[in-house]
Amino acid sequence: MTEQPHIEVDGLSIPLLGFGTWMLEPEDARRMVAEALRIGYRHIDTAWIYKNEAAVGDGIRDAIEAGHVTRDEVWLTTKIWVAHFHHDDLLAQAKESAASLGFTPDLLLLHWPKKTPSFAETLGALNAAKDQGLTRSIGLSNFPSAEFRQAQGLSKAKLVTNQVEYHPYLDLRPLLKAADELGSSITAWSPLAQGKIADDPVINAIGRAHGKSAGQVTLRWLIQQDVIAIPRTTKVSRAEESFDIFDFELSDDEMAQIHALARPDGRLGDWLDPDFKWDQTG
Repeated sequence: MTEQPHIEVDGLSIPLLGFGTWMLEPEDARRMVAEALRIGYRHIDTAWIYKNEAAVGDGIRDAIEAGHVTRDEVWLTTKIWVAHFHHDDLLAQAKESAASLGFTPDLLLLHWPKKTPSFAETLGALNAAKDQGLTRSIGLSNFPSAEFRQAQGLSKAKLVTNQVEYHPYLDLRPLLKAADELGSSITAWSPLAQGKIADDPVINAIGRAHGKSAGQVTLRWLIQQDVIAIPRTTKVSRAEESFDIFDFELSDDEMAQIHALARPDGRLGDWLDPDFKWDQTG
């Protein structure tokens, strides 16, 4: 298997390149998780609300049975849905997710911030899930930096990542700074801007210089920031392409050119409750 970089957070080693399963129907999720693990991915991301946790677990078992991977080589993430943020509901879903997957997840995230129930109740329940052995570690998804800091202040355990939309058309500097100061990490969903980077002239010009596609350049840009990226696809060839990013490096100037593509209207998926606001950047 191609050697790939990891990020160390709270004594845990998380592969910087993962495979996402958002919007994958169960049949595709099972097939593509098994293929991703065959290709060399060692990080799989799902969520209760995706309705494919059981299929993801089946895909992991398929890869194990084929001899491509062992369970302890796979970093597995799932998420608590917002309707389950009360203490008992969260623990019930954590148990349900572990049962559906057939594995204890390595990471359990709160899917979006909610004002009610209180952060204190929800973070207390998330910590209880960890204490009860329902997950190895805990974290967040889609939390702006102020809420990220507040949540860590309420959490006994380290929140090891905040999974958010991030790609070249978004400026995430405040959130990246918060993660660094908290000793945490950022995970990028929609890392390829839902395909919008494919025709970007700047990214393609950089790609030509390295003999790489726009997607490969973009994923490389993310992992060179120590940002975890979780691209998703139904095509084996695309998954193979996305994994082929460990044999080149972007220069500081190339990194800066891609950062300069960020724009105010770059966000593609905004389901943040009106109780919260995304970080403002220049």
